[in-house]
Amino acid sequence: MHELDRLFNATRPLRFNALPLPELLRVTVLAPHPDDFDAIGVTLGLLHGAGHRLEVAVLTAGASGVEDGYCGAYTDAEKAALREAEQRASCAYFGLPEERLAFLRLWEGGNDAADDARLRDYVERTAPQLVFLPHGNDTNRTHRRVYETFDRIARAEGWTLWALLNRDAKTTSMRIDVYTEFDETCAQWKAALLRLHASQHARNLNTRGLGFDERVLAMNRESAELVDCEQPYAECFELQRYGG
Repeated sequence: MHELDRLFNATRPLRFNALPLPELLRVTVLAPHPDDFDAIGVTLGLLHGAGHRLEVAVLTAGASGVEDGYCGAYTDAEKAALREAEQRASCAYFGLPEERLAFLRLWEGGNDAADDARLRDYVERTAPQLVFLPHGNDTNRTHRRVYETFDRIARAEGWTLWALLNRDAKTTSMRIDVYTEFDETCAQWKAALLRLHASQHARNLNTRGLGFDERVLAMNRESAELVDCEQPYAECFELQRYGG
């Protein structure tokens, strides 16, 4: 971890695109819902393209995010299957090997201790040096729960790793320590990735009047203005160190 400590303890904010990361990092992504992986797809694409090992866990099914009757889905089971199929399609487009995508379906049965153990076991199995997860300052309850659960377990188990907490459209406040800037070509690739979550694209069009891709990229444009970077888009993160 000493190389990451040296990099991440430098003057911030850090431009992720330019960081000389150590070779063959183990990276775990804890996505609260299907599609949260894609919201930071450019940063993860840089890691994947450089040969680092990505493991992705979608922690909840996100059934409540599907409108009744969309593609014939009415029950929670039907909606969950639909969203997981969308995530598989987007990860295939991204280039993630199928065996590195897991669906944990936490917090469905009311047994918090068992769910904590499943999350703990997953992180210990993937043994990450870097973890991506949502920020705790977020209006979305599941985003907050993912952060709070991970933080509690990481401290109790004494894990040694760096966490990158990503800025989301519903993040209320955060410190920007790291940003990944990107151009229009990358933005179009990311838009295609996001549109593979067709149920979310349709819901955003129906409820907000703009597509899922437009909503995320608008937030990325705002992030680029916050860090005053050269490119028109940015994904932003707060760093948190555990252990050591």
